[in-house]
Amino acid sequence: MRVRDWQDILGDVVESDAAAGDWRAVAGDRRGGPGEDMFLGHPSVGVFQLKTFAKNPYEVQGVGARVARSVDEDLDPLFPDGDSGGRFGVNDGVDDAEEATERATELETVLEAHADAPTTPDALFEDVMGALESPAYGPMAYDMYDRPDDLDSLSGTFEEAEDVLTTELDDLIEDSDVGRGFH
Repeated sequence: MRVRDWQDILGDVVESDAAAGDWRAVAGDRRGGPGEDMFLGHPSVGVFQLKTFAKNPYEVQGVGARVARSVDEDLDPLFPDGDSGGRFGVNDGVDDAEEATERATELETVLEAHADAPTTPDALFEDVMGALESPAYGPMAYDMYDRPDDLDSLSGTFEEAEDVLTTELDDLIEDSDVGRGFH
């Protein structure tokens, strides 16, 4: 396991060329400190664990690692299915104004089509992610005020990674002089 900056881990997700809509995530408050924990999983790419904290309102810092090479039958039940209610998406940004205009136009077309026809929230989400060319999206179990049970189960499954990433994040927090609030 190689610990890296959390943005590098998201870069791996974006560049994976895996089926974009097959990603799943579990996230919530970090146990025993400021910040959040997240697991991202894809059947053919594996499982990534991220630990982040907001250094200030404009800067997020964190660490992460790839903790499994695939989502096997033991891990699969710990990730949400399409009925979870929550959704997430990763956006790799745009290169220039022309690309931004193209995506905005496509997004406008999607929203107009859904406004004029019967649709479902899932269909709208899928079409919006397609218009934005999101490289990774899917269902997410998330709790803003606590930790989903599956987050604790995943942390326990990858206990060694949990310990190493917690230590690395604690060092980042200490070096940032944040403590438990914004500096």
